[in-house]
Amino acid sequence: MVTRRTLIAGSAGIGTVAALGGTAVAAASPDPANPVSEAGHIVGATAITRVYGVGQKLIAVAVEYDRAIAGSSLSASAFAVTDRTVTRVYANTSAALAERGRDGRHVIVELSPDDRAALLWGKDAVGASSSPAPAPSGSGGAGGPGGGGPTAGDTTPGGPIVPAKATVTQTGTVTTTHGRSYAPSGTAVATSAVVNPIVDDFEQFTFDDPETGRSLKYNLFTPKGYDPRRKYPLVLFMHDAGVVNVDTVGPLVQGLGAVCWASPEAQARHESFVLAPEYGEVVIDDTYQPTSLFETTVHLVESVSEQYSIDTKRRYTTGQSMGAMLSLGLNIRYPDLFAAAYIVAGQWPDSQAAPLAEKKLWIVVSQDDDKAFPGENAITSVIQAEGTRVGTAVWDAGSTAAQFAADVRNLEKQRAPVNYATFQTGTVTGTTGATSAHMGTWQIAYSIPGIRDWIMKQSL
Repeated sequence: MVTRRTLIAGSAGIGTVAALGGTAVAAASPDPANPVSEAGHIVGATAITRVYGVGQKLIAVAVEYDRAIAGSSLSASAFAVTDRTVTRVYANTSAALAERGRDGRHVIVELSPDDRAALLWGKDAVGASSSPAPAPSGSGGAGGPGGGGPTAGDTTPGGPIVPAKATVTQTGTVTTTHGRSYAPSGTAVATSAVVNPIVDDFEQFTFDDPETGRSLKYNLFTPKGYDPRRKYPLVLFMHDAGVVNVDTVGPLVQGLGAVCWASPEAQARHESFVLAPEYGEVVIDDTYQPTSLFETTVHLVESVSEQYSIDTKRRYTTGQSMGAMLSLGLNIRYPDLFAAAYIVAGQWPDSQAAPLAEKKLWIVVSQDDDKAFPGENAITSVIQAEGTRVGTAVWDAGSTAAQFAADVRNLEKQRAPVNYATFQTGTVTGTTGATSAHMGTWQIAYSIPGIRDWIMKQSL
């Protein structure tokens, strides 16, 4: 049970949106033919982020004015953001991205996600510490004692989360909906608040496990309009070793593994709870002897299932690298806990894999992942030897969304309880730019909606 429910604030620039300052008092309207400086008319600026496969990025700044701005007066050349490329500018009624702007007090300055300064997660983020994060378990070279990889119980912090900050300057004239013109003054305005779509929809808690005596921080997404009279599925996402011992929101900002299930599009198709623990240590290494947080994870799932109206026949687990290993281990040890599992770039000893023949699995791995690929080959061979059909396919990791949708449909046509999709050698690194196929696999795997749809159809 949850013995202490502590709401944990996100790292600087992450978490609950801070309130903007008070609205400035408007001056008397001047002659529209003689625009005045914008100084004094900007109320504040808000950074807007988005999570990609590679991690969270700062992709826009919302500049709030004291009066509604006419979208027709705006152009990309009217604003500059330090060290960033402005791609689009439009008005809106709130500090939010929009396909089509609306006249309002906010001017949305969209920025290129390809800018070097865009990335907020990991060692490649501008301003990140140079200290190396632990390599994800299963990423080549045996982990554990003498293996050169992360060791179970290691608390070395993973990749850093850089605060979402930007400085914006109005460099051209903008016009209010009443015809008043604000001329540029060259005054730089720093962001003072952050909006993190989807990430902000999760709450942060701490679970104190009375059975193991361990504490486990976690993120929980509750469906909009939650009705305790209904039963909801639950998805458990477990991160890799590169996210160990960081801020609680780490699993939400390091990639798509958690947030993809909680997006408005995903929730419109499958309302569900999403549970994402933040492990303070490496839970399992390549000796396959987990720490006590393995059992605490089970107790956390059971606790959340008791606290909320969860359909215990529709609980699912997924994870990447260390998280994939945990998913496999949990399904072997607790075969009735989850209805299905999405395994991304992980492995487990084939000598223990026979119970997986009774489970519904979707496995994705790259053929040039030198540990997870042979590991999954061995596991699926055991599953087949137990008499369970395994559907197989080889995919190009650089496929379009439409091509991946067709790939999923074709694999589903094999009507197997276990689906095994491998990315062709070289296509993961060639597509993502990742330094290893292992780490690049999950940048792509969690962007394929059809796999998530298959998972959500399964039940005990």
